[in-house]
Amino acid sequence: MTSYTAPLADIRFVLNSLAGLADITALPGFEDASPDLTDSILEEAAKIAAGTIAPLNRVGDLEGAHLKDGKVSLPEGWRQAWDVLVEGGWNGLAFPAEFGGMGLPNLLNVAVQEMWHSANMAFALCPMLTQGTVNAIAGYGSDDQKATYLPKLVSGEWTGTMNLTEPAAGSDLAAIRTRAVPAEDGSFRLFGQKIFITYGDHEMAENIVHLVLARLPDAPPGVKGISLFIVPKFLVGADGALGARNDVACASLEHKLGIHASPTAVMAFGENQGAVGTLVGQANRGLEYMFAMMNHARQSVGLQGLSIAERAYQQALTYARERIQGRPVGWNGEDRTGIVNHPDVRRTLMDMKCRIEAMRGLIYKAAAAVDIAHHHPDATRRAEAQLLADLLTPLVKGWSTEIGNFVASAGVQVHGGMGFIEETGAAQHFRDARITTIYEGTTAIQANDLVLRKTLRDGGAAIDGLLADIAATADRLTAHDAALAARLGAATQAAKGSVRCLVGLPQREAAAVAVPFLELMGTLVGGQMMAEQLIAAQAAPSDRFLAAKSVTARFYGEHVLTRIDGLAQLIQAGAGLVMALDEDLL
Repeated sequence: MTSYTAPLADIRFVLNSLAGLADITALPGFEDASPDLTDSILEEAAKIAAGTIAPLNRVGDLEGAHLKDGKVSLPEGWRQAWDVLVEGGWNGLAFPAEFGGMGLPNLLNVAVQEMWHSANMAFALCPMLTQGTVNAIAGYGSDDQKATYLPKLVSGEWTGTMNLTEPAAGSDLAAIRTRAVPAEDGSFRLFGQKIFITYGDHEMAENIVHLVLARLPDAPPGVKGISLFIVPKFLVGADGALGARNDVACASLEHKLGIHASPTAVMAFGENQGAVGTLVGQANRGLEYMFAMMNHARQSVGLQGLSIAERAYQQALTYARERIQGRPVGWNGEDRTGIVNHPDVRRTLMDMKCRIEAMRGLIYKAAAAVDIAHHHPDATRRAEAQLLADLLTPLVKGWSTEIGNFVASAGVQVHGGMGFIEETGAAQHFRDARITTIYEGTTAIQANDLVLRKTLRDGGAAIDGLLADIAATADRLTAHDAALAARLGAATQAAKGSVRCLVGLPQREAAAVAVPFLELMGTLVGGQMMAEQLIAAQAAPSDRFLAAKSVTARFYGEHVLTRIDGLAQLIQAGAGLVMALDEDLL
């Protein structure tokens, strides 16, 4: 398995040239985010990713997480790596100073998190969930809850989880059965079971703060009767000191295809007297509150798609350079050469590379929109940015994870037979990537969100605004590359036709082609990012790094963007046949 080197040049390019880091750091609240500080943070994060976290990736895959005598143990080195993040304050990078954070942009945090997930996805899931817990409590918790939990969560001394799914509910949260019974002291006692709880239990931190969806006795049925509760592993006293163990336990750990070292727990609440919890916000609004955490998680899982793709690409490229086999078609060199010079291997690597660059542009653009939505002084600008972030979130999660799977699979292919052998490491990236299209909402769930909520609900108005922005990019591109501009313009028109088609369909038929539409829109916004990349690269065409950016942008236009026509035809012609067969004929 190859080592990991953070692609700092690529990250800086996207931060500065595509995502507008300078504009973000100029927003109120980010006064301390000087160029020197942000650059030093990226440099140090790269060192930690490569030197501390990445070496544990293979170890974690082999050792996994284990449950014995009621305790969850993690692989050797896990606790020490977590201590490095805690001591450096890394978990608090994007959180306010009043809770012990650094008060830096979400955009910068995303760049750091990309490195963590590339280095070791199973490890990085813990800070990911903890940051989501902070977002939910900061947004909806009481002053006492914030004072009690946020400083420790922001520092990383405590970690956080979200507990939604149950054995009989799956993604249908309306069916959850976990109960919350009011107690005389104003708290609640929770009874029930949750499954698929990432880092539901471990020994790295002093305490684990569970956010749990449950029903009150008088709750209305369905999702309108769900409330949100804070349930700590250890009870917390009024002075902040840890008390007795709460009535919450890890009943078992799942045995998974990948991310073996991330403990995916079945959590039992209230096996005895009931797990003590406190209500977050108002009763029966739990799902609304949990979406603060879920949206963070969806954006972060999309980031995992990018991260695992980057790791798989680095490994495939190194192998292709080192593996000497055969004589490439048309090769004129006298010596044998690496398979990197075989035309189809080169095509595969270019395909991987350009998709990674498109993903990075999309994800960082969405991260910048979140910063603007929370920090811009103008209310109209904040609302516009929030609308964009909402539109891009299903693309970030759904499209990026599908591309991450594609790139990880291509990485195995580049290795040939050796890719099928575990020792090379390519298979681990493929196995780890596979979950990303499933957890935090499957690709179909993201696609339904994009089509049913973000497109049909307003008759396509919001997405038309995004398409207008892409068309404007195509116009600006004309002066730099007329051929790519024409492709981007044509793809935008195909997307407009698909939107008009979807708006005219019954919801059931629209849902039948929602995933192809998500792929179309992800590919299109990725094309916009590559167009912006080419425009930025033209500023210094003699620079080899920037010249390469122009080539990958053009490659994306010819090999990826051209697929939009087929997707548009599918959307506009294929909805009716999806449900055409009776179930017994499938």
